[in-house]
Amino acid sequence: MNGTGTAAEDRVFAALANATRREVLRLLRERGPQPVQALADHFDMRRPSLSEHLRVLREAGLVSERRSGRQRVYRLEAAPLADVQDWLHPYERFWRERLKGLGDLLDRMPDDGQS
Repeated sequence: MNGTGTAAEDRVFAALANATRREVLRLLRERGPQPVQALADHFDMRRPSLSEHLRVLREAGLVSERRSGRQRVYRLEAAPLADVQDWLHPYERFWRERLKGLGDLLDRMPDDGQS
C-alpha cells in the first residue's frame, strides 16, 4: 500500500470494518470452505442479509464462491489480507518501540519496598 490506497484496498478495509464480515472470515479460516446455510446458522439474521455480507467480501476478494450442486460454497481468500498486514506493520513497530520504552522506564524505577 502506498498511502493513497487503491479502490481494491479500500474495498478490503470497508469489508473488514463490519463485525459480521470479520466473523464470516473467522469461520472460514477455522472451519474451511462452508456452504451459505452453514454460515447462516451462526448468525441471527435472514439469509438475504448474510448474502449481502458475502457479496461485499467477494467483491473485496476476501472470499471466493463455487457452486456445488444447488449450494454455494464460500472459501477464504487470504491474499488481500497481506496488504492490510503491510499497512499495519509500521503501527505495530511504533507500539512495540513505545512499549519497550515504557518497560525500560519501569526497569529503572526503584522498587516500592515490597518483596
